[in-house]
Amino acid sequence: MQFEIQGGSFPVLLCTLAPNEAMISEGGGMSWMTPNMKMETTSNGGLGKMLGRMLTKESLFQNVYTAQGSEGKIAFASSLPGEIKALEISPNREIVCQKSAFLASEKGVTLSTFFQKKLGAGFFGGEGFIMQKLSGNGMAFIEIDGAAITYNLAAGEQLIVDTGHVVMMDATCKMDIQAIKGAKNVLFGGEGLFNTVVTGPGEVILQTMPTSKLAQSIQPYIVTSGS
Repeated sequence: MQFEIQGGSFPVLLCTLAPNEAMISEGGGMSWMTPNMKMETTSNGGLGKMLGRMLTKESLFQNVYTAQGSEGKIAFASSLPGEIKALEISPNREIVCQKSAFLASEKGVTLSTFFQKKLGAGFFGGEGFIMQKLSGNGMAFIEIDGAAITYNLAAGEQLIVDTGHVVMMDATCKMDIQAIKGAKNVLFGGEGLFNTVVTGPGEVILQTMPTSKLAQSIQPYIVTSGS
C-alpha cells in the first residue's frame, strides 16, 4: 500500500493498493475510489468488538475495501479542518487515541476499546474513560483537530494538558488527572477543575483545536430559530 496526504487544512488520505490489498475504515469513511475496489461490511471481531465500538460511539460495523484484479485507489477525507497523521503499528508499538480519531488503516491493524485504568482520568480528564487502542501490524491513520504537536516523553517525564488536547499517545504512556490548585484559579482562571497529566515513556500527539473548543468558539455566533 502506498499513500499520500493532500489538501492542506482540509486533508485527504489518498491510498494506492496492489491487487488483493485491503484497507479498513469506519462506516461512511470512504470519500471516493476506483471501480475495482470491493467493499465488504463486517463486524471485524464479532459481538465483543461491536459492543466496544458502540461504547466509543463509533460505527458498529467496519468496511473493508479490497483492490480486485488490478491496482486500486481509495480516498478518506478528514471530517474537520486539521491534519491526518500516519502511524506505523507493530507488536512493539501499540497506540491509544481519542474517540473518533481513527480514520483508516491497513487490514493488519486491530481497532479495540481501551478503558482508562484510573476512573478519575476518564471522568474528569476530558479525553474520556473509554478510548481507542490500535494494535497489530500495518499503517494506521488518525484525524487531528487543528495542528498536530508531537512530544517524545522520557520515562517519568510529564506533560500537563488542558481538556481535549490529547489525541494520541503510545500505549507505554500513562494518563491521569491533576486538580487545579487555588479557589481563585478555579473560579476565575477559565481552565476548569482538572488538567490531564500524561507520563512517559512514549510519543504523545496533541491537537491545537479540539472539536469541543471549536464548538465553544463558534457557539456565540450561531443564530437559533428562536432568537
